[in-house]
Amino acid sequence: MRKITLVATAFAVLCLSSCDVQSQNKIGNILKQIPTSGGTPTTLEIGQGIKQALELGTSAGADKLSAKDGFLGNLAVKILFPPEAQKVEKTLRSVGLNSLADNVILSINRAAEDAAKEAKPIFISAIKQMTITDATNILLGNKDAATNYFKRVTTAQLMEKFSPVITNSLSKVGATKYWTDAATAYNKIPLVKPVNTNLSNYVAEKAIDGMFIQVAQEELKIRDNIGARSTGLLQKVFGYADTKK
Repeated sequence: MRKITLVATAFAVLCLSSCDVQSQNKIGNILKQIPTSGGTPTTLEIGQGIKQALELGTSAGADKLSAKDGFLGNLAVKILFPPEAQKVEKTLRSVGLNSLADNVILSINRAAEDAAKEAKPIFISAIKQMTITDATNILLGNKDAATNYFKRVTTAQLMEKFSPVITNSLSKVGATKYWTDAATAYNKIPLVKPVNTNLSNYVAEKAIDGMFIQVAQEELKIRDNIGARSTGLLQKVFGYADTKK
């Protein structure tokens, strides 16, 4: 029986690296039913496993968002005009200033991408401070337990760290100029109410929201996809969690 299990597992892992997504999901579900010889992880292993998983997930999330089009090309996190300034965009486009509106959107997303790299060390620091209780609660909690943990312990740090970086990035990529041009052009239109948005705060908040969305996606990968559990420790710890569902 053990030999059959090992062969089945080896075949499944090989398929995970080469099959299409639908097949990978099917194989992942099959693997979850195969008993492992790892046994019940110790509390130390749970803590180490969760920290390892979160370091992988947060690093991957930060890397994806800090790449070109990490924000702009991802509809789940793409930053648009602030809600109170959407009338500005609509009005500018109605008078033929589409390129000005487009430049604002492009530049604020570029600023968020530029700042996203700053998130990684903040997340890593939060992971290192995690207690065994935190780790166990995350492992056996809801599928967004890790994301909620990060929201609780890193939001203030992220905002503090992101704000000056965003301000600098907005200037570096031309967003400040484009936004000023857009607001100036809009405020010159007769009878409109002038718009005064703190662009730095808005983009920082949206960039942080985007980080948490990406972290949630990375968390789901490790929880739901056997192939994403790239080490023996991850396989043991999350295999144990699978038995508790």
